[in-house]
Amino acid sequence: MIPESIQRFIERFSRLPSIGPRLATRLAFHLAGRDAVSIEELATSIRALAALERCPRCFFFKQTGAPLCSICANPGRDHGTIAIVEKETDLISIEKTGRFKGTYFLLGELPERGILTDTERARIAHLARYIDTELGGMAAELIIAVSQNTFGDFTAEALKQELKGRARTITRLGRGIPTGGEIEFADEETLGSALVGRN
Repeated sequence: MIPESIQRFIERFSRLPSIGPRLATRLAFHLAGRDAVSIEELATSIRALAALERCPRCFFFKQTGAPLCSICANPGRDHGTIAIVEKETDLISIEKTGRFKGTYFLLGELPERGILTDTERARIAHLARYIDTELGGMAAELIIAVSQNTFGDFTAEALKQELKGRARTITRLGRGIPTGGEIEFADEETLGSALVGRN
């Protein structure tokens, strides 16, 4: 009953976070009703994602061929102050506050069973090597900017242990982010307060 091209779209898009089959179906029929130019513009923007790769310093995205992402490459940033975040959307949320002038380090999805994954352990080791080689073994400050929930608390403690002695100060986002709250969904004022009130 449903055209094959729409069915393929639904199958692929329903795998994306927060989409699911119902929303994917609505998107498919909405786009199918658009003109060919609009559909091609969308397809071009999706294809452009293939030209991105991970920054070798912080694991955020950068254009293929660029040595670093725009934040790590910016000499105006405080490279000795590093906010450790879980996901890209957390980085973007903090950046929107306009109050953080350091750099970032993308840890990846937090573990759900209280055990760091091999990927997270490898990334923490990568950050430790960066501090040792590029910052003389001591960062000015490491800000553990992970969500205020059980998994975030476990990860924060693990990070403090793993990176102990590699920063003059290790802090965590302070007041403003409620327990159980997700950084991605905090408004800019609340997140800005959490940055200022870190402890």
